[in-house]
Amino acid sequence: MNVLAAGLSLLPALAFLVMTSGAFAAEPYNGLPDSLKPEEVRLKPQRTLNDKYHPWTPPESKAAWEKEAERIRKQLWVSNGLWPIPEKTPLNAVVHGSVDRGDYTVEKVCFQSRPGAYVTGSLYRPKSPVPEGKRPAVLCPHGHWQNGRFFDASAKEASELLASGAESFLSGARHPLQAIEVQLARMGCVAFVFDTVGTADNSALPHREGFNDVQAELWLENKMGLQTWNSIRALDFIESLPDVDLKRIGVTGASGGGTQTFMLCALDPRPAVAFPAVMVGTAMQGGCQCENASYLRHDINNVAIAALIAPRPLKMTGANDWTIDIESKGLPELKKIYGLYSKQGNVDAKCFPQFPHNYNEVSREVMFDWMARHFGLQNAPLDQRDFWPLSRDEMTVFDEKHPRPADWLNAEQLRAEMTKESQALMKQLAPTDEASLEKYRSVVGAAADVMLGTASQPKPGVVRDDSLKGVHRCWIEFDTHRLPMVWLDPTGKPNGEAVLWIDGRGKSHLFGDDAKPKLAVQKLLDAGYTVASADVLLTGDHRIGERPPGWPVNQGFPGYTYCYNRPLLSLRVRDIAFARATIGDLLGERGDSAKPVHVIGTGDAGIWTLLSTVFRKPQPGEHIVVDLAGFSFENVTKTDDPNLLPGALKYGNVDGLAALTAPARLTIHRPGNSLPLLSKGMELTKGQLDTEQAELTGDAAVERILTTK
Repeated sequence: MNVLAAGLSLLPALAFLVMTSGAFAAEPYNGLPDSLKPEEVRLKPQRTLNDKYHPWTPPESKAAWEKEAERIRKQLWVSNGLWPIPEKTPLNAVVHGSVDRGDYTVEKVCFQSRPGAYVTGSLYRPKSPVPEGKRPAVLCPHGHWQNGRFFDASAKEASELLASGAESFLSGARHPLQAIEVQLARMGCVAFVFDTVGTADNSALPHREGFNDVQAELWLENKMGLQTWNSIRALDFIESLPDVDLKRIGVTGASGGGTQTFMLCALDPRPAVAFPAVMVGTAMQGGCQCENASYLRHDINNVAIAALIAPRPLKMTGANDWTIDIESKGLPELKKIYGLYSKQGNVDAKCFPQFPHNYNEVSREVMFDWMARHFGLQNAPLDQRDFWPLSRDEMTVFDEKHPRPADWLNAEQLRAEMTKESQALMKQLAPTDEASLEKYRSVVGAAADVMLGTASQPKPGVVRDDSLKGVHRCWIEFDTHRLPMVWLDPTGKPNGEAVLWIDGRGKSHLFGDDAKPKLAVQKLLDAGYTVASADVLLTGDHRIGERPPGWPVNQGFPGYTYCYNRPLLSLRVRDIAFARATIGDLLGERGDSAKPVHVIGTGDAGIWTLLSTVFRKPQPGEHIVVDLAGFSFENVTKTDDPNLLPGALKYGNVDGLAALTAPARLTIHRPGNSLPLLSKGMELTKGQLDTEQAELTGDAAVERILTTK
């Protein structure tokens, strides 16, 4: 039995559906016949924020959930551009302009969330004496109401709300956002409603512009991250108030404010109670740039993000919108997670299908009851009453005595500062010894896990055939897709090693026009190597035209695409890593008996192959040989560039990501820029790095493998 067959007989791990086998084919090699080409599920319509159903299956055990929760939370930090967590600079809060409304007061607030960025809002406080145990507090991010915190419904709209039973008082019908804070203050809570980026007093940055281009993606600079950081700093501000009980802080908001509610509570353990209204569900996931970011919802949905709040109290409302099914789709999954902590009573949802998208009096009443119950406010008045709304002038934070901060940056300026911070971070992380290298791996490696999806591995399958000879045209069936491959048995005495040779043209690059292996490939076969290649996504048998249907990228904001779908580059990287792992298994890769699987990357596949070693690090004795052709992520300028990888520049470009491969044996042809991080990592781990400025030819690649010791 040949080496490949021996490997197959040992591995019940992946399904091999064999198309043809035998000695070298007489006819030209054209890949798989059309009738046998595998269906590529990844070319089906992509996920979008507007899908009718975004599934998520919760883990079965507490241990499995907590492992999954750690992965999801890391994914959120990275996607928000907040990994590692930024330094919390001084807030320098200014609170002024108190307005007395009899049983509560309202003050104007401005504080600095980060250098050059500010948060503005209104602070509501009860006028009753501060109790001995201090007061509970509620943070109130608002959604996409017109003018945000200044929202004032029209007389016609208010009249309709009163007639429908959604509101009982004109004040609440006209000013539902104010109604939230007023009632919370009357219940004895401190309440802070703050402006989202680009609304009301927070107008230095437009809400939907300025962070939508390719460069913003490459640096992971997005409105979702800006808004989430503002929410975290708003929580810091609330905690700084002397009358606030730090153990009784809640968060509530509707629509986009609901997104910020569950995002903040998922990332930050300090909030004790959460109430996201009309946002958590399995349908539409968030329609604005401030609710979407690359990598945010890969393999998950809003329900999974909200589950990170467990076992803390969480309640939600639904309406006649995308949340109408929350009680049957979403709540059961959350009950399952809370059940792992024996806290099923801490999660609930109530839908009001008679009302459209809202945070009306009926929904607010559910929230007030939830907060009162978990804050221990048994005697708090929950019946909403009429109130005297604040005018716009009374809410506006800035005046002659309190002007807008002179150092408030616009989008271009803020992005420049954020980029400088990312560059400075990579400089600080640059490894100098083993301890700093470990820290580098913990930070940049965690980001790469999210960017490349390294947590996902192929599931076991069933071996279909173990009697292959010569050239084998087949596909490997993984749990998510099928990968077309070709295998060539060694013609010399088998040495137990293999070479996976990936090229941008696909697996047919191994063969000449005469259907025989090219001379360089034949040298490897004669030396006893098994040689394999694969058609990674959209190459070879996968290719359907220059830009196949089913792989569009949103031109206005790539985050709308990459929030739900992996970049093409990462899918190709995964294909190579999966193929390499499979070959290793087939050759009997088992602990000390592991046999090397060398990898060559030529043509467009150079960068894909190099990054595949980040996904699955080389084993001892393996050699990775790639030609980068001077590739740099700095040269990616179009949203549909197949090598666009959000975050690649933030984490050090090719060099920063390649440094994660240490220790390895790498030969990189035409690396372009210098590779100081990779070189230092190799030095510290006793890896080996060679660079060549010449193009990588087939003969040169083979010579590298044949001389590997």
